[in-house]
Amino acid sequence: MTAVRTPSLDVPPLVSPRLVEEFAARGARLREMAWTDIPALAALEREAFADDAWSEQSWWAELAGRPRREYLVLVGGAQARPSSQGRALDAVASVGVGGETILGYAGLDHSGDTADVMTITIAPEGRRRGLGRLLLDVLVERTRARGEHHLLLEVRADNAPALALYAAAGFTTLTTRRRYYPGDVDAHVMRLTLEGVS
Repeated sequence: MTAVRTPSLDVPPLVSPRLVEEFAARGARLREMAWTDIPALAALEREAFADDAWSEQSWWAELAGRPRREYLVLVGGAQARPSSQGRALDAVASVGVGGETILGYAGLDHSGDTADVMTITIAPEGRRRGLGRLLLDVLVERTRARGEHHLLLEVRADNAPALALYAAAGFTTLTTRRRYYPGDVDAHVMRLTLEGVS
């Protein structure tokens, strides 16, 4: 009986050497998201997005969507982590695989010639270090490596730091979805067109 070979997906490397060095200079490194990260991710979601956080069930569904869905985790060394409200978070909730502190995470949905940013989040202790921009650079790099022509995202109209980050990276607003988020907050749909994609 002959073994049937499944063609492998052409998945680009995790991150370019330049970005590896930039993350390392900021005390962080990037890896693929693991199932065992889900409790920590759900806890960080509740802290970052109280009104519309993804639940553990949502994370299970997202990771089950691989390889179309792609998720990365930004980690640093193991350490205790207070919440932004000054309360100590559950140690298990703040720590990912191998005792690493999760500093951020990001995800993409690949579909044809367009990729969508599903999420990009930096934990409170990872902020003001340029990690958000580096995570966005990774998403752009991985989208380009797959030959996709556009990168789309939606962002809350009241999220000034994110809007500034995306505008600086070259994203432009395509449309606005009125009262899309809880609290009747608008969502801006933004797009980056990738030059030089074959």
